Amino acid sequence: MTSQRCGVPSVSTQQRINGCIADKNTIKLSARHDSDDGSSMLEFCCGFVQSGPGCLVLMLVLWGPVAGGTNVVIQKDAQFNVTYYDTVTSDNQTIYSYNHTVSRNKTEGVRVSVELLSESAQSPVLFVVRQKQAVLSFQVPLILRGLYQRKYQYTQVGRTLCQPPMKVRSEMQFFYIDVSTLSSAGIHYQLRVSRVDSFTLQTDKKFSFNATPSQPQFFNYVFPDGVDTVIVKVNSQKNFPCSVMSIQDIQCPVYDLDNNVAFIGMYQTMTTTSAITVQRKDFPSNSFYVVVVVKTEDEACGGPLRFYPLLPDELMDAGNRSKTLDVIVSPAINSDVYVMGMLFCFGIFLSFYLLTFLVACVENKRMNRKREGLLNPADTSPAETASLLGKPPVSPYEYGSFADNTSTLSSEAVTDSLASTQGNYGYIDRSLETVGRSRQESLSSVEEDDYDTLADIDSDKNIVRTKKFLCVSDLARKDKRILSKKYQIYFWNIATIGVFYALPVIQLVITYQTVVNVTGNQDICYYNFLCAHPLGALSSFNNILSNLGYVMLGLLFLLIILQRDILHNRALERNDSTALECGIPKHFGLYYAMGTALMMEGLLSACYHVCPNYTNFQFDTSFMYMIAGLCMLKLYQKRHPDINASAYSAYACLAAVIFVSVLGVVFGKGNTVFWIVFSVIHILATMLLSTQLYYMGRWRLNSGILRRMLYVIYTDCIRQCSGPMYIDRMVLLVMGNIVNWSLAAYGLIKRPNDFASYLLAIAICNLLLYFAFYIIMKLRSGERIKCLALVCILFTAVVWGFALFFFFQGLSTWQKTPAESREHNRECILLSFFDDHDIWHFLSSIAMFGSFLVLLTMDDDLDTVQRDKIYVF
Repeated sequence: MTSQRCGVPSVSTQQRINGCIADKNTIKLSARHDSDDGSSMLEFCCGFVQSGPGCLVLMLVLWGPVAGGTNVVIQKDAQFNVTYYDTVTSDNQTIYSYNHTVSRNKTEGVRVSVELLSESAQSPVLFVVRQKQAVLSFQVPLILRGLYQRKYQYTQVGRTLCQPPMKVRSEMQFFYIDVSTLSSAGIHYQLRVSRVDSFTLQTDKKFSFNATPSQPQFFNYVFPDGVDTVIVKVNSQKNFPCSVMSIQDIQCPVYDLDNNVAFIGMYQTMTTTSAITVQRKDFPSNSFYVVVVVKTEDEACGGPLRFYPLLPDELMDAGNRSKTLDVIVSPAINSDVYVMGMLFCFGIFLSFYLLTFLVACVENKRMNRKREGLLNPADTSPAETASLLGKPPVSPYEYGSFADNTSTLSSEAVTDSLASTQGNYGYIDRSLETVGRSRQESLSSVEEDDYDTLADIDSDKNIVRTKKFLCVSDLARKDKRILSKKYQIYFWNIATIGVFYALPVIQLVITYQTVVNVTGNQDICYYNFLCAHPLGALSSFNNILSNLGYVMLGLLFLLIILQRDILHNRALERNDSTALECGIPKHFGLYYAMGTALMMEGLLSACYHVCPNYTNFQFDTSFMYMIAGLCMLKLYQKRHPDINASAYSAYACLAAVIFVSVLGVVFGKGNTVFWIVFSVIHILATMLLSTQLYYMGRWRLNSGILRRMLYVIYTDCIRQCSGPMYIDRMVLLVMGNIVNWSLAAYGLIKRPNDFASYLLAIAICNLLLYFAFYIIMKLRSGERIKCLALVCILFTAVVWGFALFFFFQGLSTWQKTPAESREHNRECILLSFFDDHDIWHFLSSIAMFGSFLVLLTMDDDLDTVQRDKIYVF
């Protein structure tokens, strides 16, 4: 090593900077000093910098001491892997000169490590590294800022030098490290420059390293031939300290500090796991840098937030923030896997179209045989047999405790009510042909309101709907055209809602994806990064593709409903007595709405998975609420066609549910007041709905409600102890209230963070409860479930079980920070393309389709039973 010392005279009369002459690769600065004893010229070359401030830094560093007086410049020829202990003051400046051979085929990393040995230095020491095409400068102690302007001081700094691409095969390059300070007292420091042997990462080879906030690390990776996409994984055994993994292009400078790592490239915070999929097309040089930075604070990763400093300029103790990490780069899937995944997705759902076609052919053949009288009479249900023999079926209320007459009405009143109803609206004494003719004659009434607002008819409703034993004929008295028009509004309304809802959603998620692609901030979207396969501008194509099942099966269900609707209309046109007056009334409007809702769920779920996060989760759940609500309405409509809710009131209630869901997502997290208000509203809504269902809508909510409640309590509980008139309804409603009150109590006590899923769980629990009640009461009424419906029930139950298993795997969660969410990420498990959540999409779409088929076919056994022999429950 050689050392040169030279005295630089002070500037006496003038100092003139002649210019900054720049060519393609270098910037040459020259300055002339005129003094009494002669003139001297000092020229130096610095690496090309991309902006004026870089050149200004060099000028200040090199010329600052000159302006202050006599300055001693010490130049040393330094060597790699040698530690230098030196002292620097404002009167002397040290320049370390290094040289090394750089090859185009072999990228070699160079790391500069500095440690300040003096305590309580008055001024920081400035280190400037001048390379051929880059300049790196930093001060020691290094001050990094956290939230609320907290300052953290680091006396040990390590930086890796940038290595831009070379155009020649091999060349000798020099770089210089200038050390200076403005402190008058000597500051001791330690300097070491070493080669990074594992600077270039190898495919499928794990490499371990340490990093701190002041000692970041970055490595180079070159795409091998035949590999267009790789996935970079960084793992650690410790959650904290919080760190950042960034992918940057091969250019200088490299942004590898906490305060600038987000400036370019792709980046994401991490605790124990981080993964970024990188495509060759995004990097023209066919290589990139993997940058790992440890943050000064853990708040971004869900860690505790440090206390606020008492004084604005007080330095915080950073503590031990060293972290050991592993990095591995693996090839991602190729185009063949993409094609296989898409073919599998289409194939599995097209098979349902084929299966439906085969079932339809078999069913059509069976119906033809039945018409020819070849069907086995043993296949008919007890209810059908009773209908054919002209005998009424056994009442479900003759079993067990239901045989007790607990009505508060007198036996005479019940008898009169039944006699009045049978005399005017029954179907026992009338032939089917007579009913068909009367139906043709009654088609002059086209408005439901004209029928409902007559005073005598309203009075008759009170008589009919308050009977103890109701049949479907009692609640299917309105004209079919009016009801068909009423229920068809469900379909048109949900189609309109879907269009107006989906268009801004699509626009918004496209904007989200654009922001992610432009900024590189992968903390915006909560993907399963270990199984997120990009396609075009989409970051996770597999999560979008797996939603295809909702759309295809929803369309298939619409086709099935259309076929049934056409057959039913043809039967009505030829005055088929069975279609006119037998079985559950056929109204297909709600079925059309259900199929449309399933298709919209697939579309909006795909939109949500374009960039899943906290703000757009309602895209994925809104139509789930719709589906749950429509299924409950359809189940109720089956035996209550005249008194089911209108489309306007139903969608208004569902809109209120979605509104509450948004409020819960935004304000519900840890907010006790919100949960108290919601629980009260939940319980009150349950009680009001229970009253509406129990009295079949024949009650009024007005100022006299309290007086009537007290009167009922006095007459039924105090004056005489009598049980409820409608026992079955009471059993259902009591169970429903127990379930809903329990859910309200759970929400108030636990206050779950995922309010949207909690609200959806309430809807699903009520739907399952009502469905179970319907099945039990159907069997108690002597009805049976046909083979096709039974197969659908069993198949759907099994699929739901498997679907829920994959749903609860929890591959990501926006309830936590993005870094904490990535701790739940897992590898692909199906065809190296689909993850657990994709399988949930497959199975849940199949299960929903099966659930719709159960609703459609579960009452097919009643198609030949007269409606006055089908009981309401």
